[in-house]
Amino acid sequence: MSQEGIKHEMPEQDPIERINNFDEVALGYDEETAIKEAKRCLQCSNPKCKAGCPVEVDIPGFIQLVAEGKFEEAAKKVKEKNNLPAICGRVCPQEDQCEAECVVGIKDEPVAIGRLERFVADYTSDNEEAKEIQQDQGKVAVVGAGPSGLTAAADLAKMGYQVTIFEAFHKPGGVLTYGIPEFRLPKEVVKREVAKIKELGVEIKLNQVIGKIKGVDELFEEGYDAVFVGTGAGLPKFLGLEGENLNGVYSANEFLTRVNLMKAYKFPEYKTPVYVGDKVAVVGGGNVAMDAARTALRLGAEESIIVYRRGRKEMPAREEEIHHAQQEGVQFELLNNPTKILGDEDGFVTGMECIRMELGEPDDSGRRRPIPIEGSEFRIDVDTVIMAIGQSPNPILINDTSKLETTDWGTIITDEETGETTKAGVFAGGDVVTGAATVIEAMGAGKKAARSIAEYIDNR
Repeated sequence: MSQEGIKHEMPEQDPIERINNFDEVALGYDEETAIKEAKRCLQCSNPKCKAGCPVEVDIPGFIQLVAEGKFEEAAKKVKEKNNLPAICGRVCPQEDQCEAECVVGIKDEPVAIGRLERFVADYTSDNEEAKEIQQDQGKVAVVGAGPSGLTAAADLAKMGYQVTIFEAFHKPGGVLTYGIPEFRLPKEVVKREVAKIKELGVEIKLNQVIGKIKGVDELFEEGYDAVFVGTGAGLPKFLGLEGENLNGVYSANEFLTRVNLMKAYKFPEYKTPVYVGDKVAVVGGGNVAMDAARTALRLGAEESIIVYRRGRKEMPAREEEIHHAQQEGVQFELLNNPTKILGDEDGFVTGMECIRMELGEPDDSGRRRPIPIEGSEFRIDVDTVIMAIGQSPNPILINDTSKLETTDWGTIITDEETGETTKAGVFAGGDVVTGAATVIEAMGAGKKAARSIAEYIDNR
């Protein structure tokens, strides 16, 4: 039950139980709780929450239908704009977007928009029939089956375009599949929502590395009228420290891909082992760092430690993910930064040298700049180190494509409003343009680009 002014709680697995399994942590609202939560919405005449949604969902409209117990109608209202609602209801940072704008939140806790979106998406998951859409408006190739590519493809298919997605991995979903753990986003949910997009007529070709097996120019030669690039940011970053090449040092990208995409947690049933020591340090303070630290505990680590150079207030991870990590026993070494990875004569990690930090004036990100405290070096004994300090775009497609201009950080330059690149007929969106960001921001970019692609083809 909710106290007055507080969101209705969502039941969760007990922390002591859940660190022994990969089942989903949050269990979702039941019908009665969803209606009660929906009735907290004020149905504002000028709803600011809509402006906070990158994919333009009619939030008051669907919440009103939930309050009336019309769950299927509510789901249809959400899906008018959002092609991946069950995913967004689980992983979007609503507290920084739609819920940040909720008027109820001025005095009390905002309405739990994300939990209600998840509820309606799950409620109708098996009850829908696909509409047949005539696809005679043109042909579009989408490179990458992540959030931006899936959104662009679905919106274009709904507008009558014939869409083919080319995906490098053997499963679609991008970061939804390889990056986010099962306990936060079950892969059955991803599979279910991708299947709905395929029912719109979208073809997905797997194991297709565009830039290697064929180039963007060849896609045009094959008759595609436009190309959308949504290849994400899958190239991990390292700090360039001494010892980063030791056995036992992973990028979070590799660690999570082995576990999520290749099912290393089910070894030897699946043939992908992943080594996890007794004491694991994860360097970083974002959602990926939380995912890696919590995954390490589930794989048997006795201790899992977040090492972050700023303080708790400056951590970029969602509050909910930090809370869940703390509940599960993840330790936090804040205001510390690694300076060297230590190893033995056989080349295996034995520890990490760190230096203590203090916070100075805010930098370009708006967060207070971390400053090393001279002479404060100390050692942490660990046998595994996971670097979770960000990713940049993989350059395979970019290097193979002429006239596609990029920034100094390797991201593709586009028109912010249209997603149009410097190469005619090629559009781009998501992490390959912005660098690593959120799922919903990537989806918003895919939606904008789909409109622009339709306009481009129609005006040729």
